Amino acid sequence: MKSLNIPNGVQRVLFRTLNTDRDGAQRLKDNSDIKLVGIDYLSAAAFVDSVATHRVFFESRDIILVDGLKLDDVEAGIYSVHCLPLRLLGAEGSPIRCILIK
Repeated sequence: MKSLNIPNGVQRVLFRTLNTDRDGAQRLKDNSDIKLVGIDYLSAAAFVDSVATHRVFFESRDIILVDGLKLDDVEAGIYSVHCLPLRLLGAEGSPIRCILIK
């Protein structure tokens, strides 16, 4: 994770349009304390490998994926991120409002 400059102990990370493949997702899962991955695209996975990539994140249920974030005006840095989901009974996902505090 050194190439991404993710400090030790960071548990939530947001990417500006950085799709990954199954191997990248597995490295992120195995070599970091990440519990939440957010991205400003429709999916954390590359189009050609979307199922395998999502399986890595979902099978262990250790990493929450948040996609479709608006990060256009957000500068790189350390933030506190708070995700506020709608409570929907019987749903496997939900729309959220994500709040960043510098």
